[in-house]
Amino acid sequence: MKRADLIWTLIGLGAVLLSGFLLYHEVRNISFEEIADSLRAIPQLNWLLAAGATLGAYSALAWYDRIAIAHLGKKISWRFITLCSFTTYALAHNIGASMFSGALVRYRAYRTKGLTPHEIGILIVFCSFTFVLGTLLASGCVLILQPELIHRVAKVTPLFSVAIGALLLLLVGLYVLGSWRHFKPWHLGKLHIEYPRLGIVARQLLASPLELVCAAAIIYFALPAENNPGFLVVLGVFLASFSLALLSHAPGGLGVLEVTFLAAMPELPASDVLAALIVFRGFYLLLPFALSLLVVLGFEWTQWKDRRDAANNPPLP
Repeated sequence: MKRADLIWTLIGLGAVLLSGFLLYHEVRNISFEEIADSLRAIPQLNWLLAAGATLGAYSALAWYDRIAIAHLGKKISWRFITLCSFTTYALAHNIGASMFSGALVRYRAYRTKGLTPHEIGILIVFCSFTFVLGTLLASGCVLILQPELIHRVAKVTPLFSVAIGALLLLLVGLYVLGSWRHFKPWHLGKLHIEYPRLGIVARQLLASPLELVCAAAIIYFALPAENNPGFLVVLGVFLASFSLALLSHAPGGLGVLEVTFLAAMPELPASDVLAALIVFRGFYLLLPFALSLLVVLGFEWTQWKDRRDAANNPPLP
């Protein structure tokens, strides 16, 4: 194990332990029966809407890879890209540690389609940046449209919220300007990354916020209508908690999401908040994780079978 991977693994474990300790103090007086009652209280329609939002989120994630492939000037079937993207993000979201991230899945899959290691490296960085770009755009819009939201996570004035939101949108604008005016490429180690075409940038600005909105909608649909703070608030808290979870490298944001949501939504019963997060984890994390393992097993079986057939039937001289 590389030292960097070991460090991030330890950071992730530390984040889980700290979040678990804080979460215990938040929920120690809540019974499992209360959470079960909250789950049973979710209307059937809302379960269906949450499932639909999950499909929307993973479709948008597949769009990340599709856009990156277009940026590289390659043509790969939508079906293959969708399966690769789904598996990549389902594993990365749950495992968390960088050494086990979806980079290995992408490398194994896209090498079979003729992409070079350099091109796969660009694709990985491009998809990661698409997520960051969407987070900046969505966060900037939320902070400007709902400036009082920042009171839920920090004791600052709404004007400060608007200033932060404007700064985030400015960063997005600079990226668009760089594409339009053809700024110099970035150099990340051996990677040489050029600004995408404006058409590619436009798709990035649609795909990533769409994924974040759909992911937050899973939680929103699972929350009760009574005292519901509204979708923009749920989206804002989700952006903050999901960003903290990614920075902490905690597998699946374990504990981080719960602590953040419970602290930022005091108007809702804690059992209802936890039930909504259980729905989110089930739809967005655990079910895709289980399905992704089947996809990986199927892919590896196909690769092994092809190698075996090639060995048993060598080409004629």
